[in-house]
Amino acid sequence: MNIKKIQLGLLTFGLFVLAFNFFELVTKARSDSPVVFVECIAGIILIYLPQLCRKFLRIEIPDMIVIFYWFFLLISVFLGTCLHLIAYISWWDKLLHSISPMVLTALGYGIAILTLKKAQSKAVSPWLFLLFGFAFAGVCGVFWEFWEFLCDTIGDMNLQRYRAGGVDLIGRAALMDTMGDLLTNTIGAILMGIFAFTQSKGDASYFEKYRITIIPKNK
Repeated sequence: MNIKKIQLGLLTFGLFVLAFNFFELVTKARSDSPVVFVECIAGIILIYLPQLCRKFLRIEIPDMIVIFYWFFLLISVFLGTCLHLIAYISWWDKLLHSISPMVLTALGYGIAILTLKKAQSKAVSPWLFLLFGFAFAGVCGVFWEFWEFLCDTIGDMNLQRYRAGGVDLIGRAALMDTMGDLLTNTIGAILMGIFAFTQSKGDASYFEKYRITIIPKNK
C-alpha cells in the first residue's frame, strides 16, 4: 500500500471540497459558510499532522494508524462537515462516534508499545494491549463529551443535543445524545479490540505494527 498515493488522493479530494466551500462562501449559500470554509482549510492542514509530529515532535507514527486517521479525517471533516452529510444523514454523527474510538484504540496500542521501549512485545500478554487500547479510547470519548459540554456552556452550540426546536429537553431525553455517543464510542472500541484479537491470534508481537517510536535527536 503506497501511503504517499493515499495522502495525495486525500489532498486532491480536500482541495476539491475547499473549492466547493469557497463557492458556497462567495454565493452565501449557507449562513455557516465562513466557518465551514475555515474548517476545510484546517482539515487540509491536518492531513500533514503525522509529518508535523515527525518533524517537530520527533514522533514516528506507523502507517497503519496514519491511514486509519486519514480515513476518519475524510468522513468527519471533508464528508461530514464540509459536504454537510452530517446535516443530511441522521446517523452520520453516530458513525463518526463509532469510527473515532477505533482510531484511538489503535493509537492506544501504539502508546502501550512505546512504553515498553525496547522490550519484546511477544513477551507480554496481548490482553495488556487490548485492555489499554479499550481504556484509552474510552477516556478520550469521555473527554470529548467534556469538550462538547464546555462548548455548549460557553457558546450555546447545542453539541450535546439538549435542545430540539428551540426548546430545552428534560429528563432522559436531554441525556440521549450524550449517552448514545458514549455507548457508540464503547462499541467502536470493542469492535477494534475484537479485530485486533482475531488478527493477533494470541500472539502479542502482532501489536508491533502499531508501535510509535521516538526519533533520536541525532537522526
